[in-house]
Amino acid sequence: MLFAAGAPAKDKKKPSVAVVPEIDRYREEVQRSQRSMEAQPGSLWTPTARLLDAGADLRASHTGDILTIVVQEDASAVAKGTTKTSRSSAIKAGVPSVAGISTPALTGLAQASMDHSLNGDGATSRENSLRATLTARVSEVLPNGNMIVEGSKSITVNSETQVVTLRGVARPFDISTSNMIESSRLGLLEIKVNGKGVVNDVIRRPNFIYRLLLGILPF
Repeated sequence: MLFAAGAPAKDKKKPSVAVVPEIDRYREEVQRSQRSMEAQPGSLWTPTARLLDAGADLRASHTGDILTIVVQEDASAVAKGTTKTSRSSAIKAGVPSVAGISTPALTGLAQASMDHSLNGDGATSRENSLRATLTARVSEVLPNGNMIVEGSKSITVNSETQVVTLRGVARPFDISTSNMIESSRLGLLEIKVNGKGVVNDVIRRPNFIYRLLLGILPF
């Protein structure tokens, strides 16, 4: 091993830790726990046989099947706070007598009082509402029967584009006979709504230089 004399020591960077999404972590856990239940080579039983569900309905149950997701998400939060403090203090000093001689003029030599109070009220509220209907596909069927569903919907009207992307875990029992499922019944749900167009350009956050000038300039 060779060392270069006088060479500055290089800072060792910590390896970046990859963040695994919740759905991918859930998939790995289910696959790991169900490996012992897989069919053995040479067995006549095939869990993916086409005739296995000959009497089943038309609800999505295999990879590549599609189903309709009704998105109805409402979220609201309200927070209120009240602060009230009060403090009062008084100071009085004087010299009533000196060497046994009364000094009325010095009796109230110094007198001070101070009152301090604080009353504060604060409230914040936030409401979000999302309504959409989109058809998603089953991207994977997990060994325990649950399905990972993924779907997206893009709508363009007058040069305004809105893209809704959804991903979650669905149970076969929660899918209705009309092959529909509500978003509230999807586990590990991920919903993203992005927009492009004139409206998005107007409400987009200003760049750093513009925000810096707004903080410096008095007008």
